[in-house]
Amino acid sequence: MVSTRRAAVLGKPIAHSLSPVIHTAGYAAAGLSGWSYTRIECAAAELPDLVAGLGPEWAGLSVTMPGKEAAFAVADAASPVAAAVGAANTLVRRPDGSWYADNTDVAGMVQVLTDAGVRAGAAVTVLGAGGTGRAALAAAARMACSSVTVVARRPEAVDELRPVADALDLVLTGAAWSDAARHAGADVVVSTVPKGVADPLADLVTWRPGGVFFDALYNPWPTPLAASALAAGLRVVSGLDLLLAQAVGQFEQFTGVRAPVEAMRAALRRATGADFLS
Repeated sequence: MVSTRRAAVLGKPIAHSLSPVIHTAGYAAAGLSGWSYTRIECAAAELPDLVAGLGPEWAGLSVTMPGKEAAFAVADAASPVAAAVGAANTLVRRPDGSWYADNTDVAGMVQVLTDAGVRAGAAVTVLGAGGTGRAALAAAARMACSSVTVVARRPEAVDELRPVADALDLVLTGAAWSDAARHAGADVVVSTVPKGVADPLADLVTWRPGGVFFDALYNPWPTPLAASALAAGLRVVSGLDLLLAQAVGQFEQFTGVRAPVEAMRAALRRATGADFLS
């Protein structure tokens, strides 16, 4: 019987991650005294060996960029949504020692976009075609959005997403990064690219009045693109909103306990001083 239980967030870079703040606060509020949650610097290529070497005390792993596709590949079984998108932000250790992959980014994205007022029929532009971009496609499908355009820096990255779109019964249009500003006039724009990549677009975009902009980043905040959207009067959702929403699902799968969401939100607010966290 394992008395001490461990979990961690994997990614590279990872020192900035606020996941330990959220999960540790959840453990404290839920009375889970034997639990700990840490950060582990881990590139995608390093993930299989790291996971294979973990002992029975490990209950689960949160996975951030750039390891979400590697996390899906290393799992013994996967949820339907993780299988559909081919990427996982969550690895859960089962009693038999196997690993189960899930993607709580999808449900989290649906929640924060719905809270921001996005409704069925919206036209969506996704900036980036990585693991978080895949989750954005699944969220758009769940929300019955009318169209999805993926703007990628590599044309082949869009081609890699077409099977994902087919699995989600979603019509996907690809666009070159050089045309990114032109596609930012959609009802909903979701940016999933790494820090700095979308910054030059801030001076080029013509936003749609009444639109929604979601940026998966949260450090630093606001990003130049988020600041541009805010100045244009858009409803803006930050990566902190998604960070909390997706962590709730992870917490419950790791522990089997209902997440104390308000305690987790309060800890995140204290750690960041964020008054934009919904």
